[in-house]
Amino acid sequence: MKTVIMAGGQGTRISSVANDIPKPMIKVGGIPVLERELECLREQDFTDIVITVSHLGRVIMDYFEDGGGLSPTTGKPFGVHIEYFEEETPLGNAGALFKLKERLTEDFLLLNGDVIFDVDFNRMAVFHKSKHALATLLTHPNSHPYDSGLIFTDANQAVTGWIAKEDPHPEFYKNRVNAGIHILSRKILDTELKTEKVDLDRQLLKPLAGTGKMFAYDSPEYVKDMGTPERYEAVRRDIGNGTVRAKCLRNKQRAVFLDRDGTINQYVGFLRAPSEFELLPGVAEAIRRINNSGYLAIVITNQPVIARGEVSVERLREIHNKMETLLGDAGAYLDAIYYCPHHPDKGFEGEVPELKIQCNCRKPKPGMLLQAAMDYNLDLNASWMVGDSQSDMEAGQAAGCKTALIGAEAPPSVSVASLTDFANRYL
Repeated sequence: MKTVIMAGGQGTRISSVANDIPKPMIKVGGIPVLERELECLREQDFTDIVITVSHLGRVIMDYFEDGGGLSPTTGKPFGVHIEYFEEETPLGNAGALFKLKERLTEDFLLLNGDVIFDVDFNRMAVFHKSKHALATLLTHPNSHPYDSGLIFTDANQAVTGWIAKEDPHPEFYKNRVNAGIHILSRKILDTELKTEKVDLDRQLLKPLAGTGKMFAYDSPEYVKDMGTPERYEAVRRDIGNGTVRAKCLRNKQRAVFLDRDGTINQYVGFLRAPSEFELLPGVAEAIRRINNSGYLAIVITNQPVIARGEVSVERLREIHNKMETLLGDAGAYLDAIYYCPHHPDKGFEGEVPELKIQCNCRKPKPGMLLQAAMDYNLDLNASWMVGDSQSDMEAGQAAGCKTALIGAEAPPSVSVASLTDFANRYL
């Protein structure tokens, strides 16, 4: 698969770090950002590269040439083949793609040249092909969704809506934002546009929302723009401490699995409405600690109210959107939410017959944890299950996790007073 890297930005927001070279050539940890991108691509056999340049583009072309030489910084081979497209007049952040139309004969990976990332692109490509997508966006949660653009999807991960960061946000929403990494079909360049300057989001991607042709590939992997001095310092630290490489899904991940009711929110019996959802004290800070620890924060919850006909899937989504919004307001986020909608006992008025079954996902069975392990390449033996019931502990132990029970002694699980207590003692 060919990769197009847009490397023509002027970097005005980060001029205090470097103002005489293109932003993609700023060194982080002693190596230019763009060289770090090429290294990640080469490791995964994405070696056919087109780089679009404009502002100070000769600096990039002189440094990398055709990709067949040695790095002036590391002395190691670049190991890629590079072609260039030089914008003589500004074409927007996607106009160059239409000029490259004849070179792009199949689906291609589209990246920005000023981003620090380590992403399993082969995994993303498999997802893209499985959906027969016209466009696939890499999405992830962040710690400030309230001032970020949001991506909305259906159960099949098709993008149904897209709001910009300056647009009014819903009261409650799923914390998922566009990370700026895309796989696009060549067919998207058949779009008829009347302007030479093209905005990727507004003119090409946002119009696909709701068409069933654009999908969100949700990933917890590291993707951060280093376009301000503050972000530059953050990514420099993350490279130095190994966070960037560790979060790539080519590497085994660790998770803290979290029960929902009684662990994250106040226990009210069968919770049936967003108005009944209230975070427990200290939970947002504890989940923020999980986020900063390198563990993934993954909710694992039984929701028999679906099978009983007491809560619809849409209403459950609203409840979870409130949970994600409240956490996001406090700078915390969840990497994933898994729920079991089944219930084995029959006889409830309004029950959903096809969900009244014995399943492998309802705790104490470990099905949800095992599914998460496949989705996120988890090392279950290095992961935790934290909850307030014996069924949580049995599910975690059956999956091979370490377990922490809130409020009671139940060896071999450790006993903790709360999620906050767990975070303070074990992370």
